[in-house]
Amino acid sequence: MRRRDLLQLVPALGAAAALAQSPPQPSILTRPIPSSGEQIPVIGLGSWITFNVGNDTAARTQSAEVMRQFFAAGGKLIDSSPMYGSSQGVIGEALQKLQAQSRVFSAEKVWTSSDGVAQIEASRKFWQVPRFDLLQVHNLLAWEKQLALLQAMKAAGQLRYVGITTSEGRRHSEFEQVMRSQRIDFVQLSYNLLDREAEQRLLPLARERGIAVLVNRPFREGALLRQLQRHPLPGWAAEIDCSNWAQVALKFIVSHPAVTCAIPATSNPVHLRENMGASRGRLPDAALRQRMAEHVARL
Repeated sequence: MRRRDLLQLVPALGAAAALAQSPPQPSILTRPIPSSGEQIPVIGLGSWITFNVGNDTAARTQSAEVMRQFFAAGGKLIDSSPMYGSSQGVIGEALQKLQAQSRVFSAEKVWTSSDGVAQIEASRKFWQVPRFDLLQVHNLLAWEKQLALLQAMKAAGQLRYVGITTSEGRRHSEFEQVMRSQRIDFVQLSYNLLDREAEQRLLPLARERGIAVLVNRPFREGALLRQLQRHPLPGWAAEIDCSNWAQVALKFIVSHPAVTCAIPATSNPVHLRENMGASRGRLPDAALRQRMAEHVARL
């Protein structure tokens, strides 16, 4: 072998050796959608507030970078709504830029008491996708009318999954009634280390009825993390492969047996990487979950 060829080969061999010595990365954690068995990663991406950046070019570029890193880390489900300002267009622009339309699990909402068809089509054009994977009746607005529309779309092959949403613990009684009386694939609700009302009735009912659960407000729009970050990370965090409070908060949520996916929202690539760390490694068992909740309640 000529010296020049050998010099070109050495760096490649060194890189291969380093790669071989690197410990394998844990597989991404997924959960099945009960109505189909399809697996989705336990950490998704929300867009409330964080992607509502209007025509700010720099902010749109940063949002696209968040989405690029989300997909690179194994993420799939992105959630939005017509009430989220410019978020839908920001998502669509980034999907186009990243050529990621085939990689996303698109979760959108209908939020109107009038023409749901027109609103859904407008949302689809913003996203620049052929169809949505999941459409949800947002905050139960005109749910009888809009849920019938979504069921018809699903039957016609225009949609894969149907769901309903609520947030901040509102209208749980009516939400429960819809879960009991209607055939739906998904519910979306608020649940975190401090807001645990859903544990009483809604999460057990979702398991009983075979309904997937998306969790919004996992950090109380950041307020929970700001509170927790004033305190040192407990020693037990290492037992579940957590290196920061965001991962602790998310692993508490996704370790609940009824939860399918948590959807934290962020416009910060660093925070996105922290969040996605919760999609790998060990999860707490029931005893540690209780210990986690008690620890945070005392802070």
